[in-house]
Amino acid sequence: MFPALYTAHHGTYQEDLPFWLDLAAQQKGTVLELGCGSGRVLLPLARAGFRTVGLDNDLDMLVYLRAHCPEHLDPLPLVFVGDLCNFQLGAGFPLIILPCNTWSTLSQGQRAQALGCIRQHLLPSGLFAVSVPSPDLLRSLPARSDPIYEDSYPHPDDGSPVQVSSGWRRGTAQFTVTWHYDHLLPDGSVQRHTVRLRHDLSSAAQYQQELIAAGLAIQTVYGDFDGSAYSPNSQELILVARR
Repeated sequence: MFPALYTAHHGTYQEDLPFWLDLAAQQKGTVLELGCGSGRVLLPLARAGFRTVGLDNDLDMLVYLRAHCPEHLDPLPLVFVGDLCNFQLGAGFPLIILPCNTWSTLSQGQRAQALGCIRQHLLPSGLFAVSVPSPDLLRSLPARSDPIYEDSYPHPDDGSPVQVSSGWRRGTAQFTVTWHYDHLLPDGSVQRHTVRLRHDLSSAAQYQQELIAAGLAIQTVYGDFDGSAYSPNSQELILVARR
């Protein structure tokens, strides 16, 4: 089941969690996470005592999230299956976040649609915060990479090894990352699960202009989760905007 493989691979990443927790503490009230997946960010927010709502278009991810919610959480996160480009939850939020680089996998047109929904769901003075890989960094990389070994871990179901490798190809408008999850079975065969994500290479200025065009005011532009300012050498592009 891919949600288990994905969580074992990405679930240990925690460098961004203090950033999202700090935003939640500043804004107070319920946090809406778009693209919440299996709960890497949503569950730590809930454990810290924040009321949380998650939206994702992958039902399997949400089923995995609910199955792995700690029983003591009260209230449990509310999760919904939905398209972040077209959702209606009938509620307003002081903070909407979109971590995990999902934003740059959308086209410019899709982001405009999503921003219409996001603004509709933000309370007055509410914040929208989003992170993407630094477009300047992606544009500076070679046109393609050799396969890169990333990780190895026991399969969550049977304990057999899973080896993770990745590679990328950079075009003029998109940066495509491909991950291979190789499940090494006891009989010597290999079961491969491949995931491919395409990131839009719009500039940092373009991402900011899209938020402004949607009626949001840019508050801060970070280059990392430590609060450092964005520059062409940054690893991340993190935008925080206010309604």
